[in-house]
Amino acid sequence: MSDPDARAAGERADSRFDRQGIHIGQDVAAAESIPDELNADLVGEYRFPDPRRRRTAGWLYAGLTIGLAVPAVVANGRWWAGALLAAVVAGWHFAAAWPLEVDQEQALSTAASQVPHAVGHASAAIGFSGIRSRPRWHVIVYSADNPPSRRSLVQLDAVTGAVLEEVYTEDLQAISG
Repeated sequence: MSDPDARAAGERADSRFDRQGIHIGQDVAAAESIPDELNADLVGEYRFPDPRRRRTAGWLYAGLTIGLAVPAVVANGRWWAGALLAAVVAGWHFAAAWPLEVDQEQALSTAASQVPHAVGHASAAIGFSGIRSRPRWHVIVYSADNPPSRRSLVQLDAVTGAVLEEVYTEDLQAISG
């Protein structure tokens, strides 16, 4: 097959090329110890880690605070600065341990109900905002036509599910043409 289109069509028919992107064979992935979260061929549900896990780090810093405060009291030394810094970091970890109440599926569903066009492909990513790192979903929704003629960005609070800003929608033909 010297024709590039015919070769590409043949590759797509091969089950190893079901998805776009780089394919790593299982034998190579096992030999190189590729982590499962980097393997695009694995199929299954992915759950974004809950920011409440920050409490674990908060407890570790609280323990460090106590560990630094004891020598400061006993030896009347300069351990107070370290204990104070560890206490501030522990406090931030506890304050930033937001519950992730809205999962990816709920974010996609809410975003789809907010856009002014029929929904085709969509993608959701989580980001963090503010000094307390409040989680928010950033959802990009494409129109259902092929190729998509419109796309929209919807930002949702990941704790309450509220739409945070006005939905931004743009025509893709205007951009490419």
